[in-house]
Amino acid sequence: MCMKASAVGKVGVEVKRAYLAGLIDGDGCIMATIERHHEKKFGFRVRVEVKITQKESELLKSLAQEFKIGRVSRNNKPSVDYATHDWIIRDKKHVIQILEYIEPYTRLKKKQIVIALRILKRAVVTKQDLIKNAQLADALSKFNVRSKNRRKNFATMI
Repeated sequence: MCMKASAVGKVGVEVKRAYLAGLIDGDGCIMATIERHHEKKFGFRVRVEVKITQKESELLKSLAQEFKIGRVSRNNKPSVDYATHDWIIRDKKHVIQILEYIEPYTRLKKKQIVIALRILKRAVVTKQDLIKNAQLADALSKFNVRSKNRRKNFATMI
């Protein structure tokens, strides 16, 4: 017996996933930083963040509202003649959700997504687990053009 799947609704979802992947590929970044965190067993955590930057806030606000995750903030840099807006997703569960949502459709950030998901899905049971995540954060930072001059060696902070 051959079952036929209905394409109703699938095209819209696929387009949405590809569109968001394109936005993140072009105007977004996937970053990992190590932060001091007194509630964590070893005093640190590695946090992964997804950010999209645009001149206008409307698109970012609509995405944040549609996905019900992250926040949109205004970014005033004195070195730029105009303000930009960022959609920032920091919650671990939400970052995993977005990265898995776009992963099949991304073209430029596949390696970053793989590294970020490895960080996010690693259980930090030992100090060695934390150090491995910090090393992955260092590897991820090498992909980000803006962080080349201010890159930190996170693994040595622990």
